[in-house]
Amino acid sequence: MNTMQKIAPCLWFDHQAQEAAEFYTSIFKNSKIMSVTRYGEAGHEIHGRAAGSVMTVEFELSGQHFTALNGGPMFRFNEAISFQIKCETQEEVDYFWEKLTANGDDTAQQCGWLKDQYGVSWQVVPIVMFEMLGDGTSEKSQRAMEAMLQMKKLEIDTLKRAYDGVF
Repeated sequence: MNTMQKIAPCLWFDHQAQEAAEFYTSIFKNSKIMSVTRYGEAGHEIHGRAAGSVMTVEFELSGQHFTALNGGPMFRFNEAISFQIKCETQEEVDYFWEKLTANGDDTAQQCGWLKDQYGVSWQVVPIVMFEMLGDGTSEKSQRAMEAMLQMKKLEIDTLKRAYDGVF
């Protein structure tokens, strides 16, 4: 049976594809680098990369397949695309937040969003947050939303207290 994932994100890097894939696979459990392809002489006039340098890295993070491409400096990541990490516990939120903000930028982000050292945006979100915001209109949900909007890294206890109206 073919287990190839039908849709997989391709992340465009200048020249850090392998470094980034190694960084990400060191953070997420059940992750691995699956393959590395290299530029050859063919197409050098277009891609400008040295023969033998890394072109793509296929990797997997917790069962999700990705491709990292060394394509050059012309495209940069922005917040229009982000990856959500759904967390069961505060310890899990803290772990991913700490690992992904190392050498990254969490100063301009809020509501559980961060930008890692490569400029990739992530949302580190406790699963309970989806439940609290579920109906979107109850007083409980509105209080949880207001609390979330005041946070950078999401704190489950603070969100639960707001949701329950316990200040």
